[in-house]
Amino acid sequence: MTELRGNLDFACPACHQPIGVTVQCAGDHLDESADVLATVAVPCPCCGHASKLTFGPDGTVYAVATLHPPARLPEPSAN
Repeated sequence: MTELRGNLDFACPACHQPIGVTVQCAGDHLDESADVLATVAVPCPCCGHASKLTFGPDGTVYAVATLHPPARLPEPSAN
């Protein structure tokens, strides 16, 4: 079984703050030249919203999506 450890850097889609995480992946036929993508859910330490990262074995982030869209705050009535 092969193990890879990588650092992923991205911006939170909700609050746009930079985030860096370290992930460790393990599996058969996994190496940095493999044509494999993985996903992981990462909570933002600033706003708490979770992001779904899609990344490759070399640490390249291919997609960042919000798992839980930010809640909208109600606006006060003009009445």
